[in-house]
Amino acid sequence: MATLEKIRNLSGLLVGVVGVALFAFIIGDFLNSGSSYFSTPQDEVASVDGAVIDYNHYQARIEEMTNVYKMGNSSANMDEYSVQIRQSVYNSMVQEIVLNGALDKFGIKVTSEELFDMIQGENVSPMVRQIPLFTDPQTGVFSKARALNVLKTIENMDVVPQNQRAEIENVRNYWLFWERNLKQQRLQEKYTMLLSKAIVANPLDAKNAYEGGLESSDIAFAMQSYATVADSLVNVSDAEVKRLYDRRKEQFKQKETRIMDYISVDIRPSREDYNKVEDEIGKLGDELANVTSVVEMANLHPEMQYVDAFKSEKEWEPGIASFIAGAAVDEVAGPLFESDSYRLYKLIDKTTAPDSVRVSHIFLPGQAGVNVAPLADSLLDVLKTGGSFEELVSNYSADQQSVARGGEIGWLTESVALTEIGEDFRNAVFSAQVNQPVIVKTTYGTHIVKVSEKTADVPKYKVAHISLSVTPSTKTYGQIYNELNQFLSKNNTAAKISLAAKEAGYNMVSNVRVTTEDRTIGSVVDSRQVIRWAFESAGKDEVSTIFECKNNFVLAIRKGTLPEGYQSFASVAPVLKMELTARKKGAEIVKRLKEKNLQTIDAYVQAMNSTLDTVKFINMNTSRITGIGLEPVLNAEVAYAPVNQLGGPVIGNNGVYVFTVTNRTQESREYNEASEVSTLEASNAYRVGYQAVQALVENAKITDRRIRFD
Repeated sequence: MATLEKIRNLSGLLVGVVGVALFAFIIGDFLNSGSSYFSTPQDEVASVDGAVIDYNHYQARIEEMTNVYKMGNSSANMDEYSVQIRQSVYNSMVQEIVLNGALDKFGIKVTSEELFDMIQGENVSPMVRQIPLFTDPQTGVFSKARALNVLKTIENMDVVPQNQRAEIENVRNYWLFWERNLKQQRLQEKYTMLLSKAIVANPLDAKNAYEGGLESSDIAFAMQSYATVADSLVNVSDAEVKRLYDRRKEQFKQKETRIMDYISVDIRPSREDYNKVEDEIGKLGDELANVTSVVEMANLHPEMQYVDAFKSEKEWEPGIASFIAGAAVDEVAGPLFESDSYRLYKLIDKTTAPDSVRVSHIFLPGQAGVNVAPLADSLLDVLKTGGSFEELVSNYSADQQSVARGGEIGWLTESVALTEIGEDFRNAVFSAQVNQPVIVKTTYGTHIVKVSEKTADVPKYKVAHISLSVTPSTKTYGQIYNELNQFLSKNNTAAKISLAAKEAGYNMVSNVRVTTEDRTIGSVVDSRQVIRWAFESAGKDEVSTIFECKNNFVLAIRKGTLPEGYQSFASVAPVLKMELTARKKGAEIVKRLKEKNLQTIDAYVQAMNSTLDTVKFINMNTSRITGIGLEPVLNAEVAYAPVNQLGGPVIGNNGVYVFTVTNRTQESREYNEASEVSTLEASNAYRVGYQAVQALVENAKITDRRIRFD
């Protein structure tokens, strides 16, 4: 909030000082400063159709996106997002190269006039409207004037006070990220438009689409699964499988892949580690039972979890909630063992009070050299004489997130009010009378607070609790490592490891396939280094050193390589053979059923050893039939079958079907060719927009070397 407030405070000054129009700003070098990202580097992360993504640019973009995430959510744990960010940056850089390359051939670019229009024109880009920097704090919506002021501020750093330039520079970098994405979005829109205009819906398409959605059918059906026919009753030749492979070959493209076996050993605490923590928690239990100052103990013991706030039973975790229900003040429970942790609880105090309060405020931020106390007193006087709280919020409050809600912060519990705002704020809102505003000062500034509602009184508790996790000691760590290392010393080849692993108590996971994009092997966390080794090593049956992957030691064997290109016929033949086998089983089932000359669906149900089921609203435009799945042949058969007549048997993807159309509904909608054509073209444009850039990526010659760096 502080950074955005500084921009707001400076923008009024800068509007008077800077006489440069936004149009001139956009066509200048600033917006183009992020346009050159690719050169011929020494450290190559990837190459795309000959264009190189070097490590420095790649890393800079990662840092840029990380900062954008932080500005959007300051409380986010960036470690959780790091893999997603790196993949997103890589995808964006690849897409920029292939898209720009495709459009350069047609001379298609994004002009400065277009960028200006996307920010200040009649149809401001939705992306621009969502940028928090451009949101009016009074209305909570996008403001062209605010966008202009912010952009002028970050363009003219020379008039920004020296002590604020670092923060404004962060905002400048934040905007550069969105500016580049804005430009790429418009380029993609142009490319999509170019392709979609070449895909024209004709009147026949429109008529088919209209008729396909006009009529719907309800059916009763039975299905006999292919599993009811033994594989031995049908014969699929290698030649048949090969013909299917040749027809489908484009579906079997693969990235370069490594095949490996590995042993993963959990790094777990020993019995000695558990005993040590148990002794320690016992001593802390004695100390907790006799301590006079819980706060003092919490300061001495980092593992002590104590918030000096009353919480209702529902706010506590189940273990504490069950303890406090019948505990007396100063009573201690534990040590209790749960999820590799020993825990202690002590009931410090209990009371009866509202669980939470609904709070609104007028926020006056603290500013150096500015005394806001007279203003706060004046506003409080206005409220006491009947002034509108919402009106004062709109005119004076600096908390732009709550302004749009009339100053409302929301429902707060004691613990939330204490930890997120402060003790004085907590005390004020929980002691205030409903609809009686009070002034409270916090580290953020001055608040005129109004409590509009309180929940009913409930029992509330203050609890101190200690949790000690049991983790492997250095000694345990060393023992586990040494045992695996001794096993490796005795069995130093792939063949020996495979033979001896089970007897030694190790589980060998075999034939694991990984590509350069994989971050883990199996469920082993932080195992990217093992994958990197698999791609760096050269020999078949090469054995790795022992890797430490967070909570596991990993020993790997490189078994082989699958080159980039097409999966071999041998590797996919079993799956294709299963498909062909299913088709032949379908033919066999149909043959048997027809030989019985069955005349009713009930007779088919009995012959198929099946059950009768129903489904409604099937038409030619139905992609997946409810309760059945993807069965296009059944779809077509149902559409043209007479009502109340037996249909089938139909060979489907999952089994053989028989059905009866029990009802058919005809929609009375009139045919409008122009409308149908427009709908089809809009659908085509959507598909093109989704697939167009991805198709460019798939057809590009890409060498991905991220495995060397990530």
